[in-house]
Amino acid sequence: MVKLRLRRRGRKKHPFYDIIAIDGRDRRDGASIERVGFIDPMTTPKAVTLNADRALYWLNVGAQPTEVVREILSREGVLLRRHLGFKGATDEEIEAAVAKHREVAAARYSRLKQRRSDRARAKAEAAKAPVVEEVAEVAPEAPAEEAAPAEEAAPEAAAE
Repeated sequence: MVKLRLRRRGRKKHPFYDIIAIDGRDRRDGASIERVGFIDPMTTPKAVTLNADRALYWLNVGAQPTEVVREILSREGVLLRRHLGFKGATDEEIEAAVAKHREVAAARYSRLKQRRSDRARAKAEAAKAPVVEEVAEVAPEAPAEEAAPAEEAAPEAAAE
């Protein structure tokens, strides 16, 4: 079975991934059938270059994408393009839907990035703030001898 998956390239601590079509039984960095695109995760946002026509071809002949590649194909609009093609949409409708999808995906990415940075900033500020322990005044408890007769009197009152 042919799979669409990532192949690691690049130097130590600076990865660079190719999106490839490969026989599912081959090892991760083995010989591939075709390079469909690449992704550079070290840039912000991640730089993705994808040949959508070849990715569609491989999906249509039965290639199975891994989870990570499926997310990349979805974000880039390849899976939406394939779905709308099956529905019989025209090329103009497909292009408009894919463009809108990519805008929504970019907005979602920036919104989540902002949320992560806000959380990190709040966590850093909380770590810097001195911890002040509040001591609440506690009323002294009644001796155990006084509490016992009150408990015994309550069942007698309930019986009457």
